[in-house]
Amino acid sequence: MAHEGGLALVRKSVEVLDLLAAKGEATAAQLAEELGEPRSSVYRLLSSLQGLDMVEGGSRRGTFRLGFHLLTLGTAVVERFDERRFAQPVMERLHDETGETVYLCVQRGREAVCIERLDGRRVQSLALKLGGALPLHAGAASRALLAFQDRSAWSDYLEQGPVERFTPSTPVTADTLIPVLEETLDTGVSVSDQDVTVGVAALGVPILDYRGQVRAALSISGVREAILGTDPAGLRERLVEAGQEISRALGWQAVTGAVADFG
Repeated sequence: MAHEGGLALVRKSVEVLDLLAAKGEATAAQLAEELGEPRSSVYRLLSSLQGLDMVEGGSRRGTFRLGFHLLTLGTAVVERFDERRFAQPVMERLHDETGETVYLCVQRGREAVCIERLDGRRVQSLALKLGGALPLHAGAASRALLAFQDRSAWSDYLEQGPVERFTPSTPVTADTLIPVLEETLDTGVSVSDQDVTVGVAALGVPILDYRGQVRAALSISGVREAILGTDPAGLRERLVEAGQEISRALGWQAVTGAVADFG
């Protein structure tokens, strides 16, 4: 019974931290309402988390936000990814050359999780934040991760759960998603045209390992005119070259020999 109680407390703590991550700041009353828990219980839990530096006081009286200890934990998680280590200098160069937001994502279950993001000079308020996630059917990096898996994974993804529509352009059925994945597989570049945020577009490419299997996805995003308007071929070429450079660092092509370019 004590073991079950301990697990319940850990689960509730994680739920509180997740809510604070989503909201930025919240009061104990707001969190209690979201969780369906007594305000006094939530306040005691927040006090305990505050003592561990997991939570701290917010910018307004009575509010709470995530604490700096989580930054240490998050940094330790992010730094274990070889993809990020190899991608960092390539992403910085791509960012300097284009001025757009550059992402690196890895798959976790049915989602693409952003493990690195360099903010663009023109557009910064994009949907995918560092540490945030999008479902695999939405966005350029997400679909690059899904497209380069076995086709059986496509069907499994559609069958295993609800598929969220973000905008009228989001592909949410087999008839709309599978052709997009096939095009991505054929061209090597995933195109997101306002299917996550209206007015915003993105391009994505896979990062492959020594087995030729997708390990991550590199993406560039900005206002639609900048990504798909002025010089889309040149931007695609830069992105593909960047993706291939990171993939070679992970052993792609150097070990497997003649592997078809993914761009």
